[in-house]
Amino acid sequence: MHYAQVHYPFENKEWFENHFPADFIVEAIDQTRGWFYTLTVLSTALHNKPAFKNCICTGLLMAEGGQKLSKRLKNYPDPNDILETIGSDALRWFLISSPVLKGGNVAVDKEGKEIAKAARKALIPFWNAYYFFTLYANAEGIEAKEISQSADVLDSYILAKLKALSDIVRKDMNEYEIARACAQIEDFLEILNNWYIRRSRARFWDGEDLSAFNTLYTVLVNVAKIAAPLMPFMSEFVYKGLTGRESVHLEDLPNLSAIADNAQLIEQMDMVRAISSVAKSIREEHKLRNRLPLRSMTVAGDNAETLKDFADALKDEVNVKEIYLKSDIADVAGRFLYLKTPLIGKRLGAHMKDIMAKSKTNEWKQNEDGTLSIAGQTLFAEEYELRLVIKDGMSGQALPDNTAVVILDTEVDENLEKEGIARDFVRMIQALRKTKDFDISDRIKLAYSSNDSTVKAAISEYADYIKEQVLALEIAENANLSAPTVDELGGSEVKFDVVKAA
Repeated sequence: MHYAQVHYPFENKEWFENHFPADFIVEAIDQTRGWFYTLTVLSTALHNKPAFKNCICTGLLMAEGGQKLSKRLKNYPDPNDILETIGSDALRWFLISSPVLKGGNVAVDKEGKEIAKAARKALIPFWNAYYFFTLYANAEGIEAKEISQSADVLDSYILAKLKALSDIVRKDMNEYEIARACAQIEDFLEILNNWYIRRSRARFWDGEDLSAFNTLYTVLVNVAKIAAPLMPFMSEFVYKGLTGRESVHLEDLPNLSAIADNAQLIEQMDMVRAISSVAKSIREEHKLRNRLPLRSMTVAGDNAETLKDFADALKDEVNVKEIYLKSDIADVAGRFLYLKTPLIGKRLGAHMKDIMAKSKTNEWKQNEDGTLSIAGQTLFAEEYELRLVIKDGMSGQALPDNTAVVILDTEVDENLEKEGIARDFVRMIQALRKTKDFDISDRIKLAYSSNDSTVKAAISEYADYIKEQVLALEIAENANLSAPTVDELGGSEVKFDVVKAA
């Protein structure tokens, strides 16, 4: 390649001159002193130019224990079994999303568990989003179409993220950064399923909000195009199922120029997502289940007040009654200077003692260009972090980027507890509906039995809410259920059953 491939210079001289140097080559790292070296020497000696324009140098696939995969040892899963049981797309995704494309070694367990795990990162989320769309679109007889804008803020956000995904995957592919492109698709599918679809679920139930269907259809069609070179079979199935067209592999990578960039919305919604994630972490720390409502959440930081339009979404997502947004953090947190001593020591070793002393007494100043002045020295942005530390007596955490802090009021009164019980009961009923294979539109009759007065008070007080959520025509207290489901609710046993309404 190119020489032996076309028998140059003895034959095909014109073809060679029109195709040399190669646009792209790929081989494993053990060819550094073999094929790569030979190509470079020949090309330099004969043409005084490189033999190739782009190159991927892969690492090696290793067995558990550090041995190379070997046909003699058969220390690898049978490829035919993998293709039959897990699938070729999963195997492809496992390989191209791994460090092996950057020269790193990758372990392959003999059972193929890591290959299956790769499928859970991208293929299964893509399938779940497609299945969700087709389930509701078919139930309501909706024929969706591609759109470039929507009045709904969640639609606008996911469309803007879709455009950003298309742009960055195009860039990564052009730069042969295949693993990075895969990581971008994985991140997007996580947001699509666990933020957009989950937050928009109610909009799909009655089939009246066409913008939700059109938005999700647009996203799925274009993700199929974007991911087609990376998961070809799944992308083909989804694309043909949605559009009825011949093949996704006959389509161009979309540029989505009609969709607005909406960088501000992306920044704000990403911050909302980060706040929600931190709030969930605080709940876990205090053993407060997600369905238990809390009195309030405070978000303090430079950009917190820009989220006023998202306050209702935050209330719903975090399950709190009130949201307080403020730019001043002084009464809830302090700033702590974290020094990256290995980097600083390498550059300013002789001044480390003075720098450490001044950091402990907070004698430093952050400059407008992002540098830090301390002990007569200047630290670069990558050599330090200003971390936010929550004041004692408060239940909170800082965002990962230290731009804001999240404080939860973790005190729970009787009214909050009863509402939480009602929400937990809804989850149990929905799970039972699914177990009984009820259709999503089936109306039901609900009966329950409990000896806990708080549980009974909660179900009675929130009966209308429970009925609306589970499509129940009635809720009856009945101690003589013939074959009830038994679960724990509010710390005590509850029995319940559902039947389809006539």
